[in-house]
Amino acid sequence: MRILFFIVCLGFVLAANAQRNIDVLHYRFEINLNDTTDTISGRATILVKFLEETDRLAFDFTSVSNGKGMVVFSVMEKSDDNKMFTNSHAKNKLTINLPQRKKSGDTSTFFIRYKGIPADGLIISKNQYGSRTFFGDNWPNRAHNWLPCVDDIADKATVEFIVTAPSHYQVISNGVQIEETNLPDNKKLTHYREDVPLPTKVMVIGAADFAVNNVGDVNCTPVSSWVFPENKKDGFYDYAIAKEILAFYMDYIGPYAYKKLANVQSKTRFGGMENAGAIFYSEYSVNGYRGEERLIAHEIVHQWFGNMATEKSFAHFWLSEGFATYLTHIYLESKYGMDSLKKRMQEDRDEILSFVKSSKRPVVDSTSNYMSLLNANSYQKGGWVLHMLRRQLGDSVFHKAIRQYYATYAGKNADTKDLQNIFELVSGKKLGKFFQQWLYTPENPRLDVTWKYNKTENNIAITVKQLQASDFELPLEILVQESAVTMPRRMIKTISKRTETFIYPVKSKPVRIEIDPMVSLLFEGTITEVK
Repeated sequence: MRILFFIVCLGFVLAANAQRNIDVLHYRFEINLNDTTDTISGRATILVKFLEETDRLAFDFTSVSNGKGMVVFSVMEKSDDNKMFTNSHAKNKLTINLPQRKKSGDTSTFFIRYKGIPADGLIISKNQYGSRTFFGDNWPNRAHNWLPCVDDIADKATVEFIVTAPSHYQVISNGVQIEETNLPDNKKLTHYREDVPLPTKVMVIGAADFAVNNVGDVNCTPVSSWVFPENKKDGFYDYAIAKEILAFYMDYIGPYAYKKLANVQSKTRFGGMENAGAIFYSEYSVNGYRGEERLIAHEIVHQWFGNMATEKSFAHFWLSEGFATYLTHIYLESKYGMDSLKKRMQEDRDEILSFVKSSKRPVVDSTSNYMSLLNANSYQKGGWVLHMLRRQLGDSVFHKAIRQYYATYAGKNADTKDLQNIFELVSGKKLGKFFQQWLYTPENPRLDVTWKYNKTENNIAITVKQLQASDFELPLEILVQESAVTMPRRMIKTISKRTETFIYPVKSKPVRIEIDPMVSLLFEGTITEVK
């Protein structure tokens, strides 16, 4: 998602959402922007389904503090008389008291009028050229700073944005533009609608002075580039590669779910943000030589994994970022070859081993400090887990499982156990040990591997010691080359004990012995000769 754009935000601790009594089905946000102040006004129309009998409901919505936040003017329910309800807006919760109890399964539409200066979520600032811009930036659960909502990745809904802004702005958002109308006083109304349910983390608007290029269609999906006018030449060239990348993933994963793909130069705090159908990139992502191909591929993967197949909670965040990391590697491997994959996996392994020296957290991490999940566990180690599944199960099984996982959970939410079940179903193998040790254990294998040549017996003894606290079960590949003119031979040994020794026959003392020559195993260690 963010290509490891780490943010030091240790104080950003968010409580997990309590059990909800509603399921939001549809949002309609009418937002008014201006060039005079940072104050916005809005009208939210929210269709909800009640999950239990209740006489109240609540939305996440930032209340006023230190001059920023939202003031709610009125809350009404769609009915014959449209009466206003009493509400309480405090501690970032908008609680609505209902005059009549709702039953489980009931649906109702609520209208909320509000105004204020966004504390976060909608970034109102100037770009590098001094031009004023507005960009939604909701990850992980910052949408409630400017939108009344259920700010939880497990609650998906369809969404409309109707933005009224000074006429010089062009507006981009999720979904399809269904209206653009010039209004009096040099204003313009732009209306987008997305009919595929989304989590709030990827619901956005962007308003800026843009140059827009229609790159072309991929299987009837229009691809466009939105860049600041000063970057027009370089930006159009850089972002156009998205068309090639989108075509690759449509073929590799499955159908693309949204009706467009817009790639947008923006003011997101991250390197990239995978907003559904409207990806926002850092304003510095344009360079004129397509130096961000990897970033663009990463964010496009998220359209499948993260946006459509969404994790049930942030504890399973690797199902977004690990997938985006590794499937980016697969795209680049298809384009630049196997050696490029090995190089990137070595780099990722180094990042992971460095990270674990200061962190003792597992990949499946229940922390409520969501910002702390932007780490090498979620990205590189998540990618390495997929890489090892591919190596151990084979390319065809791995590819089939990835496609099956997406087909099963597109438009839904999944967790790590759901992924395990899919891989077990497709492969016919029990993978409980694999998933437990790599995703729930807060360490990685540390191996001390030695070898000794026995001239009398014409063999070598290879000893593997596991140095980490928990014993892992893993396939260790060893390459043995006996002379400069002979072909190297490779063998794979399954290691499961604290210390294991095995004998390998040779005709002469090897000139070369390597462990993990194909870069297939996540571990720390080397192999040395014992005299």
